[in-house]
Amino acid sequence: MLARVPKFFRNFYFLITLAFLVWMFFFDANDFITQFQTSRKLSALEEERDYYLEKIAEVQKDRKELLSNPELLEKFAREKYLMKKPTEDLYIIVEKDEK
Repeated sequence: MLARVPKFFRNFYFLITLAFLVWMFFFDANDFITQFQTSRKLSALEEERDYYLEKIAEVQKDRKELLSNPELLEKFAREKYLMKKPTEDLYIIVEKDEK
């Protein structure tokens, strides 16, 4: 049975190298599968970081505009927080969802 296996596959160095590669790809703490999953997670976190950096820049731009323009600040306060002047009446119209 052993004679049917080619001599190259019976070589000591080939067997040790094969065992080392199997160990590194499947059993080691830093195996191939773990490295791949970590790489995917890193990519996802970098995309999320880029998204939040864009949102931060957008909010800072809006904040700068609001603080520099009193009319825009008043409009924002009226629409977002339903603020009004003391002499005004506020009417809120709620539309019903038709199902």
